[in-house]
Amino acid sequence: MLKLSGISKTHVAGEVHTTALDRIDLEIEAGEYVAITGPSGCGKSTLLGLLGLLDVPSTGDYWFDGENVAGWSEARLNRLRRGRIGFIFQSFNLIDELNVFENVELALEYTGMGASERRERVGAMLDKLGVAHRARHKPSQLSGGQQQRVAIARALVAGPALLLADEPTGNLDTAHGDEVMRMLRTINAEGTTVVMVTHSPAHAAQASRTLNLLDGRIVIDALRAA
Repeated sequence: MLKLSGISKTHVAGEVHTTALDRIDLEIEAGEYVAITGPSGCGKSTLLGLLGLLDVPSTGDYWFDGENVAGWSEARLNRLRRGRIGFIFQSFNLIDELNVFENVELALEYTGMGASERRERVGAMLDKLGVAHRARHKPSQLSGGQQQRVAIARALVAGPALLLADEPTGNLDTAHGDEVMRMLRTINAEGTTVVMVTHSPAHAAQASRTLNLLDGRIVIDALRAA
């Protein structure tokens, strides 16, 4: 599904060049559940952004579903990303002015889907995630756990093949964090490829495969023991 070959990413600020990723080679098959770990500043979020087509590499090739997307324009990447990749962030990234239903429906706005189908899909997803009774509430009226459920609903409502999660439990207490991890396992079991950045060894251990990054390179690529 995803293949990176010799991927590097360098950030330039004036005369300062900082290497975030250094010649990464990586393949992720459809249906995998991969955890990316490592110390702060090692390139985890940069790698996730590249996988999600939110950023482009400085050098190297990236095949997404058989297409080499390295060097594509932002507009072209956006068209490819739409409906095929879902994102979950540590900070939830919900829009305060919109209610729960509207926040989730926003993910379907540019898919060409009719209004009645959008309403049906959003309602079904909110019900599945256990927040249908909060559909008309604003994010500020929800607990942290409920906000993350809404964020997951938004990420999944378009039926993406790939779900990317950047520290999805970072702003949650232990109980709500464990709840989100159970959801991710269920989502993966239903066939969605999941790639998650986490600082938690316990959460990383729940994935079927763990990548450990250090100084922009993959130093460990390990499958979970059966």
